[in-house]
Parts: sequence; structure tokens; C-alpha cells
Amino acid sequence: MPKRGFSGQRFVLVLYAGLVAVAGTAGFLTATFVDNLEPPAYLFLVEFPATQLGFAAYGALTIATVLGIPLLVVVYVSQYVDDPDAVSPKD
Repeated sequence: MPKRGFSGQRFVLVLYAGLVAVAGTAGFLTATFVDNLEPPAYLFLVEFPATQLGFAAYGALTIATVLGIPLLVVVYVSQYVDDPDAVSPKD
């Protein structure tokens, strides 16, 4: 019977998706309640409109990038970098 619940990769992915959703919601709410906002620029290159949807996309994409790149590095290192001393202790 497969294990259910949140552990390991599933927990990290759910936490990542939740944080991205919170950032998108924060962007949407910011554009809703703050007047005279200037358009945000994702990575200083792509300019989003100063609307609720634009700020929601900007917030979600920014957090997805800021958290996603280090997460991908951790996944890569954990799968492909081998530590020869980790298997057997030195005599």
C-alpha cells in the first residue's frame, strides 16, 4: 500500500506551490488596494501592466524564480554529486 501524506519531495513541492500562490495573491491584493502603482518589471526586462493580474503574475513569477533556482540546485547536487566519504567512515 503506498504511503500517503506529506514527506520528502511532495512536501517541498506543495510548500513551493503554496508560497508561489501566496505571492500571487499578495500581488493581486497590492494592486487592488494601492493607487498610482507603476508597472513592475520582471527581472528588469519584461514589463507587466499595473493591473491586478499584472501584479499577481509578477509576484508569482518572482517568487517562483527566487525559490525555484536554489531548489533546482539542491535537487541537482543531491542526485549527481557523490561524496565518497559518506558511504564508509575512514579507518
